[in-house]
Amino acid sequence: MSVGFEKRSIRLVIWALTAIALIVVYLPPIYLVGVSFNPALQPALPAPGEISLKWYGALLGEGRLFAALRESLLIASVVTLVSTVTALIAALAYLELGKLRNSWFLLMILPMFVPGIIQGLALSVLLNRWEVVPFWGTVALGHVLWAMPFSFTVILTSMVSVRRSYLLAAADLGAGWGQRTRQIVLPLILPGLVGSVVFSFLLSFNEFSRSSYLVGRQNTLPLEMFGKMNSGATPTIYALSGLTLIVSILLVGIVMLISARRSRS
Repeated sequence: MSVGFEKRSIRLVIWALTAIALIVVYLPPIYLVGVSFNPALQPALPAPGEISLKWYGALLGEGRLFAALRESLLIASVVTLVSTVTALIAALAYLELGKLRNSWFLLMILPMFVPGIIQGLALSVLLNRWEVVPFWGTVALGHVLWAMPFSFTVILTSMVSVRRSYLLAAADLGAGWGQRTRQIVLPLILPGLVGSVVFSFLLSFNEFSRSSYLVGRQNTLPLEMFGKMNSGATPTIYALSGLTLIVSILLVGIVMLISARRSRS
C-alpha cells in the first residue's frame, strides 16, 4: 500500500513539475498570439466579443517587414539545404567509422557550443579582412555553422533504426555502398531527415545574434522586428509573431506526425 502511494506521489510531482515547465515555456508566446487578435492598441488580451483580425490585415501594408521576411526565407531555405546535406554526409561517415566515431561526433557538434555573438563577430572579422561585402550569403554562412550540428544530431538519432545486420546482409547479397545507402539507410532515417529540414529552417529563420554581425543592407526578420520594437511596438508585430509561432508549431507537428506514422509502420 505504501509502495503504491509512494509511486503515485512521485508521479504526481513529476506531472506537476512538467506542467509548471510547460507553462513557463509556452505561456509568453501563447499570450502574444492572444494579443495579436486585440483590435485596440494596448497589448492586452481581447474579450471574446472583441477578437479581430485587424492587425493581420494591416500586415499587408508593412513593406519593410515583408522585405525582411523574404530575406529570412531565402537565407533559411539555403541554410536548410546545405545543413541537411552536410549533416547527412557527416552522419553517413559516422556510420562507417569505427574507433574514431566519438572524435568525429565531438568535432561535428563543437560549433553548437560556440556562443552566437562570438561566432558572428569572428566571422565578421574574417569576412571583413577578406573584403567580402555582407549580404544574405554571409548570414547564411553563419547560420549553417549554427544549424548543421543540430541537423547532424537529429539525423544521427534516427540512425538507431539502421541495424548493422541489415547492411551486412545487403553486402553479402552484392549490394554496394551506394545501393545500401539508397535502399536501406535513407528510407529508415526519413523521419530524421524531415526533422533536420524543419529544425534547420526554424533555427535559421529565428536566428538573431549571428545575423546582427553578418547582415548586409537588408535586415532579416528578427532584426527588423527588434528594430521596430525599440522604436515603439506596433500591433502588426504581435500579428507577425503570432503567424510565426503558428507556422513553427505546424512544422514541428508535421515532424511528429511523420515520426509517429513511421513508428507504427
